[in-house]
Amino acid sequence: MLLRMYRFTDKISLLILKTLSLVMTLLAEGLAVIIGSGGAEKRGLLGIITRLLGVFSIILVTVGAVILGITRRLLGTTARLAGGAAVGVTRASGRSVNTAMARRSARVEMDAGIREDPLRVQNRILSALFVITLIALIGIVLWATRPTNDPLQGISVVNVNPITSGADIGSTEEAVSLAIATAIPTATQLPEVLQARGSIAYSVRENGQTDLWVANVGGNRNPVRITNDLADERDPAWSQDGRKLAYASNRDGNWELYIYDLITGATNRMTYDLSFQGAPRWSPDGAWLIYENYLGNNLDVYVLPVLDPNQQNTRLPTSSEWPDFAPDWSQNDGRNLLFVSWRDGNQDIYLTSLDTPETAINLTNTPERHEDTPMWSPDGSRVVYAARDGGIDKIFVKSVADLDAGPELIGVGKSPTWSPDGNAILAVVETIDATHFTAYPYNSNGIPQVIAAPLGADQVVWTEATLPANLLNGNGLPLRAPALYTEQERAFEGSPPFILQPIRDVDVAQSQLSDRVNDSFNAMRERVVEKSGEDFLGRLDDAWWPLGYRPQAGEPVCNWHLTGRAFSVNRASAIVGFPKSLEVIRENTPTGTQWRLYLRVSEDGQSGQLGEPLRFMPWDFNSRNSGDVIAYEQGGRFYDNTPVGYYVDLTQIAADFGWQGMTAADDWRANTNGINYWMFIKPTGLNWVEAMLELYNESQLGGCAPRRPTPAPSATPGA
Repeated sequence: MLLRMYRFTDKISLLILKTLSLVMTLLAEGLAVIIGSGGAEKRGLLGIITRLLGVFSIILVTVGAVILGITRRLLGTTARLAGGAAVGVTRASGRSVNTAMARRSARVEMDAGIREDPLRVQNRILSALFVITLIALIGIVLWATRPTNDPLQGISVVNVNPITSGADIGSTEEAVSLAIATAIPTATQLPEVLQARGSIAYSVRENGQTDLWVANVGGNRNPVRITNDLADERDPAWSQDGRKLAYASNRDGNWELYIYDLITGATNRMTYDLSFQGAPRWSPDGAWLIYENYLGNNLDVYVLPVLDPNQQNTRLPTSSEWPDFAPDWSQNDGRNLLFVSWRDGNQDIYLTSLDTPETAINLTNTPERHEDTPMWSPDGSRVVYAARDGGIDKIFVKSVADLDAGPELIGVGKSPTWSPDGNAILAVVETIDATHFTAYPYNSNGIPQVIAAPLGADQVVWTEATLPANLLNGNGLPLRAPALYTEQERAFEGSPPFILQPIRDVDVAQSQLSDRVNDSFNAMRERVVEKSGEDFLGRLDDAWWPLGYRPQAGEPVCNWHLTGRAFSVNRASAIVGFPKSLEVIRENTPTGTQWRLYLRVSEDGQSGQLGEPLRFMPWDFNSRNSGDVIAYEQGGRFYDNTPVGYYVDLTQIAADFGWQGMTAADDWRANTNGINYWMFIKPTGLNWVEAMLELYNESQLGGCAPRRPTPAPSATPGA
């Protein structure tokens, strides 16, 4: 009876296992069909379900196998016990049965209880094969539903027209293949300091011209050039809605104001005046522009109607005999104004109101700093501005509500602008060989973020509006301005590799420069004539110095003039005459004192077409001999007022052609010949020795040759 129960249990277990196998096979096939036809999200969800079913099946089979094994063991034990009892009964009744026959009968019964049933062995083999097959099936399902790195997974087909750029698409299948060939970029999380998004506008000085660019903050950041005239466009200013950009340009001969519509691409000229206009800013209602205007030999702040062309521009009653410039209009109430002025003897920021424009409050009042480029915060409670402090351009914020509170130092940079939400400040940061925009957090968490910018970028402004799609899709303007010149040079084999070339029709003792820089000088000289009306570089104090030339006292012996990569303008132009033809602006930098030269333009045959008025106060070297002890010790002092007339930035023109002003010697206040405002050099990455070795052998450098380490004496043979 027990043996029958044992065999019946084996049959039931085999039926259960085969049924479970059939169910799992059908389930796996159904899931495979569904997964193959579903999207990425459906495949991911069903893959998870399949994994859970696989794990559940393994657990179920394992538990079933354990239970069946226990049952079999119990039945087997019962059978063995029954066999043992039968043997005992036979032995007890030995009086009536033959002892030998009883032993044989007992041995047969025991062998029948102990011998392995063939059906049981077969079931075990089938069970093991089933478990192995089931595990393999689950492994195949898990492998088929694993996550992959397929770049096409999850990409949906979008409008394919922009992909072709005018090419024909032959079929729908070809269009789909083109659409999925490039993965669609997903939106990345912007740092907190850039969460305001919107777009920026800025100017870039490249190859002798300044143009305007725009770019989105976040999303498509590819910058778009919106001007590319051979003249200059600068001073960008966003309207309140971000649709229009006001700026200044001299494209029509003299400096005027223009408005560019980003939606339509139209440009409207707003001023028609022979005087200079620049630095526009919008009123919050978009009906007015506030700007600089140079009339009557005085730079003042004016307002101009935008919507009614019949109205005339109006000068604010804040005007003074000193320059007033760089205005800004509060955007929260439209009643308060900012501007920069020299009226108190240094360059400070002033606050006034349209209700009482005759009253101007000195907001910064810092004689030790010269502030510039102020801008209201969006809520009108603070002002951000730039100032050079300790030779470094820095960004400050000043409260308008508490005029006695000191300014907050934000970081390094210039030309700051607020983010549209007032939680960040974006500034221009310049290094020796690069320019970038730095976003500083304000009233927010996060860390400063650096945004790549082209070399020569400046005057960045930020609006909450994003750029229109038609502008981002291309406006046909080239990405680079044409080169100003081509340096024709010829290298010779051996040493030295280069020679000197003449600079023709220049009044100087040695009218020669290195073959590697002479073409840039000639092109620069022509540009100076074009911009100023004067051939100022046709007369120089120095160009190339031959070997053996004896410098004046206080000038370095190993001088850049010896390399053929330096020239010096006429020094007397900055200290003799009235008005002087050259004005010198002192600039403190981390590397020392630098000078910026402004050349007075010719007054013959021009009415504002050349140059622009001075905003900065020149340095008066003649005051050293005026009896002023402080001026003597400081090597001069600032003028009492800015000179009238129009000037061109000679230092900027020189930089356009690769020439840089020479840094003053450390002892320039006492050493007149170490001031160096007159000297320009063009190293192009070379140090002085390397530049000299282009014209001479090292043996010709004399005491300026680099010193070689003395070799250690060799050991004497036999010592």
